[in-house]
Amino acid sequence: MWFRHSSFVSAEQVTVSGASGPQAGAIEAALTGAAHGMSTLAPSVATLRAAVARFPQVSEVRAVPRFPHGLRIVVVEQAPAAVLDVSGLRTAVAGDGVVLGPALAGATLPSVTGAVIPPIGSHLQNPLLLAAMTVLGDAPHALSGLISRAYFGPRGLTVEMRNGLLVYFGDAGRPHAKWLSLLAVLADPSSAGAGYIDVRLPGRPAAGFGTAAAGETQPVPQTSAASASESTVAALAAGLKADSPQPATPPAETQSASSGEPSSASGGTQETGSPAGGTEASESAASTPGG
Repeated sequence: MWFRHSSFVSAEQVTVSGASGPQAGAIEAALTGAAHGMSTLAPSVATLRAAVARFPQVSEVRAVPRFPHGLRIVVVEQAPAAVLDVSGLRTAVAGDGVVLGPALAGATLPSVTGAVIPPIGSHLQNPLLLAAMTVLGDAPHALSGLISRAYFGPRGLTVEMRNGLLVYFGDAGRPHAKWLSLLAVLADPSSAGAGYIDVRLPGRPAAGFGTAAAGETQPVPQTSAASASESTVAALAAGLKADSPQPATPPAETQSASSGEPSSASGGTQETGSPAGGTEASESAASTPGG
């Protein structure tokens, strides 16, 4: 016990890895200061976690001792899924609803509108905001800069791409399957020029080319709509392929439509009104409740 806590095994060469973003330097400094002099035979992970408790993006800290005086600290972070926007005030939020703070609210993150900015480190309580964060947090990394925002519209949870393409998720159920379903539709050449893609039923995705749902603006610009949408759809498909090359279970049927409501690619069954178990809410409903 005496040797374990003696100067013969004190941490003098501390290295920190895994910290990123604008607060990386502060995280590394806090961990280095807490670890200096710590025993390499019995490093205190609790002490290290306490040193970075004010950084909610740090989800885990690991200590790897290198006898006799080396200590490597590995930081595991949770990335922000979106920015919560409240009347122009922005704060980053993780996919599990943890508020990460304005320092991590990058310009390329998708936005979700709320009514209240919760304290840093707290969890969102609004179920609509939590649903949006769950879906955005599961988005493929290749799409991180291509998603504009998420909101609740006439077809439930809707994700809008930066080119205006709408993706109807309905709710937060099976987000990974729905992103893979989107991949299948975008990879199909018949989806080129689509104005919206419905993945509420991931086994029966649909691509629509007409007017968007009631209460939503037309997603494709009127000037050169087809060419603009085709290039962006191709880029989205390439990004999804790079991130998730093979869907675990390919959708049974891809649908397309030319009159605004999706139909079977072979002229069969029409798109159902809403997925089983899904709920729909207006965009204003997602904007009014607080965090």
